[in-house]
Amino acid sequence: MTARPGSAPPGRATVTALSRPHLPTSPAAAFDPTLPAPQRRIRLTAALPPPLQELLAQGRTDRRPRFGEDGFDGMIEQWFPPAGVTAAQAALARQTLEDLSGTVLAPADSDHLLGRVLTLLSHFPAKGLSPEVERMMALDWAEDLGEYPAWVIDAAARHWRRSRKWRPSIAEMRALCEELCAPERALADRLQALADAAPDLAGADLPGTDRGTMEPRALATGALRRMGQMG
Repeated sequence: MTARPGSAPPGRATVTALSRPHLPTSPAAAFDPTLPAPQRRIRLTAALPPPLQELLAQGRTDRRPRFGEDGFDGMIEQWFPPAGVTAAQAALARQTLEDLSGTVLAPADSDHLLGRVLTLLSHFPAKGLSPEVERMMALDWAEDLGEYPAWVIDAAARHWRRSRKWRPSIAEMRALCEELCAPERALADRLQALADAAPDLAGADLPGTDRGTMEPRALATGALRRMGQMG
C-alpha cells in the first residue's frame, strides 16, 4: 500500500511545522557583521536562550565618570546581574559565553590577520623602509591585533582605507577595533557576570554532565584567555 502524503505509520505521531519544537538559534548563526552595531547586539541577544534574555533584562546598569591622565575621559557603564541567579543559570551563561567566545569573538587566524595588515600598509607606503623592516613591522601589527576577530580587523581596515589619508598607527587601529566590537564584548562581559553570579556549580543538573564534576570556571577560561582582558 502506498502511503498518502501526510500519512504516518500506526502509533507514530505526524510531526508538522506547527508541532515541531522551536530550536534556539546560536549566537554565531544569528550574527551578521555587516549590520550596524545596535542591530548586531539586538540579534545576538535575541539568539540567546530565553532564561538568559530574562536575566539580562533584569540586570542593573550603573554609569560613572572615567578619569585618565588628562582628566575626564568619558562615561563608563558597569552591569550587575539580578539577585538570585541559580547555579544552572550560571552554567548556561558560561556555556553560551564559550560559544560566543569561540565563534563571534574568536581571534582571527594568523595568516588572515597578517595578510590583512600587509595589504592595509601597502595602501600607505612608507619611504625609506626596507622590505625586511616592513615585514618585521607587519609582525608587530599581527601580534598587537591578534586578540581581535577577523570581521573586526576587516572592518577596521576598510574604515581606515575609506576615511584616512595617512598610514595608521597600531594604537589607532587597536582603538578602532575596540570600538567596532564594543557591543559584542559588552554582551560577553554580561554573560561572564551571570556566570560568576552563582559561585558553586557543583550541584547543577545539566544535560551531559554529572553532578559534582563541573569546575566553576573551567568552561570559559580558555575562550576568555583568547579574548584578552575585557574592560
